[in-house]
Amino acid sequence: GVQTCALPILTKQLRLLESYGLINRYVYSEIPPKVEYSLTDLGKAFNPVLEQFGIWGDKYIESLNNK
Repeated sequence: GVQTCALPILTKQLRLLESYGLINRYVYSEIPPKVEYSLTDLGKAFNPVLEQFGIWGDKYIESLNNK
């Protein structure tokens, strides 16, 4: 699970992504409270960018290890 001390930071980041239109937030009216997040079409369209960052990151780490 998510550690309690990290919840405020996680919540802030999720709200920011929601304000950018990258994720949807759905709040269930139940006890205990339940919230689900999903990617918007805009968020899904950003996935190739993240994949390229991953590829670049792997190459960068490899270059550091080869020094």
